[in-house]
Amino acid sequence: MIWLTVLVVLLMLACWPFLSEARKPPLTADIRGNGTWAALSQGRTWYRWTGPSRGPVVVAIHGLTTPSPVFDDLAGHLAQSGYRVLCYDLYGRGLSDGVAGPQDGAFFLKQLDDLLRDQDVTGPMTLVGYSMGGTIATLFAARDSARVERIVLLASAGMGLNLTPFWRFARDTPVVGDWLARGFGAGNLRQVAATGTAIGRVQHDQLMRRGYLRAVLSSLRGALSAQMQDAHRAVAVAEIPVLAIWGGMDATIPAVAMGKLAQWNRKVVHEVVPDATHALPWQHADVVADLMRDWMDGQAVASNETAAGTKSGDPTQV
Repeated sequence: MIWLTVLVVLLMLACWPFLSEARKPPLTADIRGNGTWAALSQGRTWYRWTGPSRGPVVVAIHGLTTPSPVFDDLAGHLAQSGYRVLCYDLYGRGLSDGVAGPQDGAFFLKQLDDLLRDQDVTGPMTLVGYSMGGTIATLFAARDSARVERIVLLASAGMGLNLTPFWRFARDTPVVGDWLARGFGAGNLRQVAATGTAIGRVQHDQLMRRGYLRAVLSSLRGALSAQMQDAHRAVAVAEIPVLAIWGGMDATIPAVAMGKLAQWNRKVVHEVVPDATHALPWQHADVVADLMRDWMDGQAVASNETAAGTKSGDPTQV
């Protein structure tokens, strides 16, 4: 009978993370009032516009663990300068549906394609990618360069990622890694959440929704494991302007990331916020907004001067 008891205990342990996951609600209870859902081909996506009804479009793509509220302050700053900012929740985060399937680059590009089509955004647009969102923005621009006017990368992934031993093991170990992520991933992420802040509360809320931990693990195995060298080089060939802003105290993105990106695309403009951690876009939204505005305004002036020079030049050389 002892062996039977041991077998039952082992079976209960094996099933516990998956049963616990099934009992979680599919979405958090915090329904944000300034957005809505778009019914897309893979599922519902929560999005919101910030800014005037007309103006240059900025599409902001968040990262691995924290949904679109990371851009609330930044979007407000950009809106004051006349930009229309579209923020949305990636599948499995925030108020977007949890969607089955491997969360690789194609998965996230399909969501972005669907949302832009739903919102009738054809381009040209500025893509802002934070952390994993930088990977998504770069892949989109490399594929559809004609639709992208410029890219802003905030503490971008794709050039290296520092993971805790827990998540590195979970990512690299099938089955057992899935069990660990569902059973203990919430506790691990809770330790690194931005406690005591509004974003910290959003991060904690994510841990209580069904499908979130699966989405995090799937993204680590998918989009965040992709080799981005070719995509960044394609962006360089397409001559899409890129601004990369880094946190000087970022423990998530390794210091070598800036050097790698500089090798892949030598035209990238790099800026460092010395006292910023990986929480760059919300803890330093004002600084990021100033850097973005100065750079985008400079891009616009250069573009106008080029256009003026072309019109006044020898038409046979156009």
